[in-house]
Amino acid sequence: MQTFSSNADSSTISDTLQNVQLDVVMHDVSAQNNVRYSHRQFIEEKLKIVQSNNYHRGFSSPIWRLPTEILAQIFLYCIPEDENRTPAPYLAPMLLTTVCRRWREVAVDMSSLWRRLKLEVGHGDWQQRAFCYDSCLKRSRGRQLSLTLECHNNDWTELRSLLQPYVDQISSLSLGFFSGAGSLAVADFRGLDELVIYTDGSDPILSVAHSIAQLPPSMRSLKLMDLWFNLRLLSGLNPLAWAGLTNLEIVVDGLDSFPRLLRLCPSLSSLTMIGIFTPIEAPEPLAHANLKSLRVSGDLPLDSIGNLGLFDAIALPNLRAVEVRNIGQWPHEEFKAFLARSQCPLESLIFGGGVMATDQQLAEYISLFPSLELVADPTRSAFYF
Repeated sequence: MQTFSSNADSSTISDTLQNVQLDVVMHDVSAQNNVRYSHRQFIEEKLKIVQSNNYHRGFSSPIWRLPTEILAQIFLYCIPEDENRTPAPYLAPMLLTTVCRRWREVAVDMSSLWRRLKLEVGHGDWQQRAFCYDSCLKRSRGRQLSLTLECHNNDWTELRSLLQPYVDQISSLSLGFFSGAGSLAVADFRGLDELVIYTDGSDPILSVAHSIAQLPPSMRSLKLMDLWFNLRLLSGLNPLAWAGLTNLEIVVDGLDSFPRLLRLCPSLSSLTMIGIFTPIEAPEPLAHANLKSLRVSGDLPLDSIGNLGLFDAIALPNLRAVEVRNIGQWPHEEFKAFLARSQCPLESLIFGGGVMATDQQLAEYISLFPSLELVADPTRSAFYF
């Protein structure tokens, strides 16, 4: 660990330097008899030395003597925990490397500062960006990486090439598919645990579908935002493509996607399903042993009447939590039949906005599950959770 002098030592050194500098000036004065060194010039020189000394004396402040371990903890608070940033000289961690040599050494040596990054391709000087990105990635020193990748053209090749030496470090990945973006084989990220895919409002559904046609065996969580999957697209996936998933958030076009998702993801523990809810016309018996949490948000008005078939013929024996929004009239009898069929240990039932259930119906659930957490909150009405 580096050691630093006390305030007294710093003051003594600074005073000594000031005296030496003043002696030099005085010597110059005496040596320049022929030049007639003016009194005013002497005062100006003295003032500059005092100002310089006062500036450097600031480095005797306690912050400059903090132990490296404490300084490192402070640096960690400069990095957002839930956001990947594009490297920039005016933002941490790069900003921390510009303050002084010691801060630079500490920051560069902290691999945890360099594990959350946002990388973009498709605009600007790619060579300059690539050099900066690679420098940051090297400083991660083998740590697991959380990356956001955005493709603003139709080619992921440059990012793929850049990331090749680090591909096994990437455990969390967010992919931004913008207009014209091609596909990216997610299966190549062999250490991936969680994946988020979003768009700029365009509809690159085919590129995304090709990208996630096969997921790495290590992957457990998939979140698909602003992309509408229907039964046809889901049926085109390899039956084992998503077998390892335990958490899925997806937007669907039609409730007939629901049983297909359960078949695609036999290990699924949590499912969030949002979308256009047209009824399941001929539901087939289906049991899923692992699903514990189900969140559903549709597009139906409060006065919508009719059974959607969501809970018909299905059995979820491990289900513990259900939250529903915007599905119209609540299918009370169908849900009670589902509970009886599933024999699940339900712990939480949340009715958000856009769901019509009576007080009597709510009371029946309490009688079935005395310790049930039952919430009816119409303010929870947003389409997305």
